[in-house]
Amino acid sequence: MDTHPHMRRLKLGSVALGLLLGACAVGPNYVKPESKLIPFHNKVEAPAPQTAAFTPPPLDSWWTGFNDPMLVTVVQRALDQNLDLAAAYARVQQARAVAKGAGAALLPTFDLQGGATAYHLSDRNPQDILDTEVPGFKRNVEDYQAGGAASWEIDLFGGLRRGAKAASEEEAAAEADRVGTRITVAADAADAYLQIRGYQARLAVALQQVSDDEHLLKIVHSRYDAGSGNGREIAQAQALLQQARASIPTLRVGLEAQLNRLDVLMGVQPGTYAQELSVAGAIPAIPAIPGNAQPTDMLRRRPDIIAAERRLAASNERIGVAISDYYPKISLSGALGFDSLSASNLFTKPAFAASGGGLIRWRLFDFGKVDAEVKQARGANAEALALYRQSVLRAAEDVENALMGLSQTQQRQVELQGQVDALTKARDLSEQSYKAGSITLTDVLDADSELLVARDALDDERAGGARSAVAVFRALGGGWTPPAREADARPGTPRPSTGG
Repeated sequence: MDTHPHMRRLKLGSVALGLLLGACAVGPNYVKPESKLIPFHNKVEAPAPQTAAFTPPPLDSWWTGFNDPMLVTVVQRALDQNLDLAAAYARVQQARAVAKGAGAALLPTFDLQGGATAYHLSDRNPQDILDTEVPGFKRNVEDYQAGGAASWEIDLFGGLRRGAKAASEEEAAAEADRVGTRITVAADAADAYLQIRGYQARLAVALQQVSDDEHLLKIVHSRYDAGSGNGREIAQAQALLQQARASIPTLRVGLEAQLNRLDVLMGVQPGTYAQELSVAGAIPAIPAIPGNAQPTDMLRRRPDIIAAERRLAASNERIGVAISDYYPKISLSGALGFDSLSASNLFTKPAFAASGGGLIRWRLFDFGKVDAEVKQARGANAEALALYRQSVLRAAEDVENALMGLSQTQQRQVELQGQVDALTKARDLSEQSYKAGSITLTDVLDADSELLVARDALDDERAGGARSAVAVFRALGGGWTPPAREADARPGTPRPSTGG
């Protein structure tokens, strides 16, 4: 065993240095929580007949999969002009500035200063009267100063570093919120556009039904004029026509509301782009949906989960900030400059002045308050952990609901299409039978009314199916490009994508 005094001092010095380095950042180191999720139990079924393609579109630009150039224009315009997105970017800039300021606190500060002072001493002040007896006394005095001062808080226990890291994590959370706003804006713009196309299709059905009912009313009048009908049939046909006409105002109100909603999403006054969208277009076919979506992909893409996880990391760093107040804080300060009673001698060796000092600040008798601050920080961390886990569960809920909604909407659309086909055939046969006098007008009116309801429901469901597809893309976190590999960026940190 080595008992040489120099070796013992060396070992003690190594131990002390190790303890100092180990204590340089107090508080727990952040460990990302595990989210053990089983695969989604709702799956994407085989593409429905109305599906545009069998190959899913890129998830970061899913709106291109609808193969509708106007939809692409609308979404891109919203991403470029939306004011919520502009506000979210401004919040990112604020968080970035806070993080930059917190990082700057780790570095020494250096201030330059200079000044000139001139003053005239009173000949009635008792002190000044005594000063006049001093040989060489001057009543008029000038003082010139120039120099710089520096100060530095040595971050011995890592409180400042923990605070800077917390601010950096908040910046990442703000960026994730911006990405989340981008996804919401794209999905809302697509949703409004699809509702516009749905209302336009339903209006076309209603207008066509009005035309058909006007034709039927003419047939009834012709039969009445020929002595084969009666006034009751005319009244029934007239009532059916009025019913079809009555459905139009409600559809136009809904259409106007979605046009105005879309304009606001695009950052303009309602009515700006209404004329551009006034020409009715077909309801876009549903794109193929990614069928291999896994919860791990959702954790990587969903901005709300990323933001919650970054805020959890920030709360963990704030525990270290609170714990660092148990330890002393050391600051160094110094000043170098020149001080002279004449400007000509200011920058000379005799006018040089220097000062330096150190300060130890320790909340030694305030540990009760520090204890409370540490407990508060730990409580905030526990809250952030619960919110993170809740955001994961809610995201999984969104995906499951969206997948189920899409599959059931597609199934209902197939059934409604069959119903419309059958009712169309039944209505045509009823009209032919009525003309031949084999059935009453009531049968024709019933068939006509049922067809109107079914055709309206079909177009509403077709738009609803496309909107359900949008909901799936939104739930999966589509609309931006996440980091390709863990090595590309800090885990969970969003990366800005183009076009928004």
